[in-house]
Amino acid sequence: MAAQKTILHIEDNFENRILVRRLLQSVPYQVLEAENAFEAINYLRKTKPDLILMDINMPDVDGYTLTSKLKTVPGIKQIPIIAITANAMRGDREKSIRAGCDGYIEKPIDIDTFLDQIDHFLQISGQRNQPHA
Repeated sequence: MAAQKTILHIEDNFENRILVRRLLQSVPYQVLEAENAFEAINYLRKTKPDLILMDINMPDVDGYTLTSKLKTVPGIKQIPIIAITANAMRGDREKSIRAGCDGYIEKPIDIDTFLDQIDHFLQISGQRNQPHA
């Protein structure tokens, strides 16, 4: 049996954290939660999740800025970061990718497809981190 995957969800909205936690724990994934950039960095000093779900619109430090910073840190920069955002205007996906996000999920979250999206991002991550023959 494969080891349980750990996902760090960085989100300032309590209701959004509850929804994502319930969905992810149904698989089950281990879910870590941070309300802001400060909490996220503290988690990342102690543990290396398999995936980071990044809210873009947060107070203090937004998700674009935090993603850009994390993508420069050895030991963290290889962790896939997926933007989860209500920013769904033309160019928002591209802005997330330019900031360093490896993927993009629009809010409101589609509960029928969310877990498939997460599985997809984790599979891509696993392939990327496999040694090449």
